[in-house]
Amino acid sequence: MTSCYNADIGHVRTGAENDDMHIKIMAKTDEFIKARVTKGYSQRELARHSGLSHAYISLLERSIKSVGPSTAKRLSEVLEKELEEIFNINIA
Repeated sequence: MTSCYNADIGHVRTGAENDDMHIKIMAKTDEFIKARVTKGYSQRELARHSGLSHAYISLLERSIKSVGPSTAKRLSEVLEKELEEIFNINIA
């Protein structure tokens, strides 16, 4: 089985010979914003703490941009929330 992560679209693609799987991770808008505000962070502050741009945080919060597994994990750690609390993980 091979695995390929496309950073531009935040998808992980894994597959065997006849089996392809796509994983899409999107922020749960309300929960993500609540977690950020509860920590007392603005979008810019969360960006600084996570090593991301504030524009990317804005896109995540509006569910315009998906996120890769390592970035989702990093954000969940910074916000001190379980990954599944602030992100939807869709497998197709």
